[in-house]
Amino acid sequence: EVQLQASGGGLVQAGGSLRLSCAASGFTFDDYAIGWFRQAPGKEREGVSCISLSDGSTHYVDSVKGRFTISSDNAKNTVYLQMNSLKPEDTAVYYCAASTVVRGTCSDYWGQGTQVTVSS
Repeated sequence: EVQLQASGGGLVQAGGSLRLSCAASGFTFDDYAIGWFRQAPGKEREGVSCISLSDGSTHYVDSVKGRFTISSDNAKNTVYLQMNSLKPEDTAVYYCAASTVVRGTCSDYWGQGTQVTVSS
């Protein structure tokens, strides 16, 4: 059973940083891609970033490029999202999700969310 556990959210001032973690279990890590998604109140869910655990390739939505970095520790079956220069518009519930690399959606399996609040 694929299980994803997101953590690391919190309250931070604009310009600050947070690191989110997604601990994964129940699947062969290297065969999967893990992504971070976010949903702000009243808005649709948005894909933020995704990493292939097979070759380390990464993707980012334009609004976070240069500020967020996704990485993985395959020995710990954990994916991180380092968020720097946070802005109030980054406030949302952040979710990690996974899919096989072959599927490529980064979003077939979902973990629970973690709240990120950026104050101005």
